Amino acid sequence: MSPVLPLLRIPVGVVVERRKADSPWIDFVWRGTGVLPDAPQLTPWTVIREQEGTTLFYAGSATVDLYRSEAARYRDNLATGAPCVWIVLTPAEGSWPYALSAVTADPAEGEAFTEAGANLVEAVPMPEVLHQAIEKFIAEHHVASEFVKRERRRADPEALARRHHEGGHE
Repeated sequence: MSPVLPLLRIPVGVVVERRKADSPWIDFVWRGTGVLPDAPQLTPWTVIREQEGTTLFYAGSATVDLYRSEAARYRDNLATGAPCVWIVLTPAEGSWPYALSAVTADPAEGEAFTEAGANLVEAVPMPEVLHQAIEKFIAEHHVASEFVKRERRRADPEALARRHHEGGHE
């Protein structure tokens, strides 16, 4: 079975914040703070700004992949009035404690990334350029499906009466 490829890939740059923690157990708190339209030509983990115990980094580039099957969820995201994208950082070995894993506009996928307890998942405001691209994608690819409520089958009392005991005795 071949994997499903996205119909549209939108490049973005990701901004991450490292803030000095007021805690005896950790030195810093990390979180995704925003996405930039397009992917700037910067080296990942370039310092953007340092100010009073807080450092902003350009964490790297990612793509927001759009699939036809998820168009309804993208539409629901936009309909909230404050659409978001989810930045996912996973623990990493090496010079940086986290690696940029994904950026998604699908709320369900964003929530699914939280199931791995070590991931840092942050919902951040969606840039207008990304909002417009997703709106256009929805207009082209969303197909409304009618909800059909299943009807339950009635229990057959005769079938229940003919049940055999599991131990083999009748």
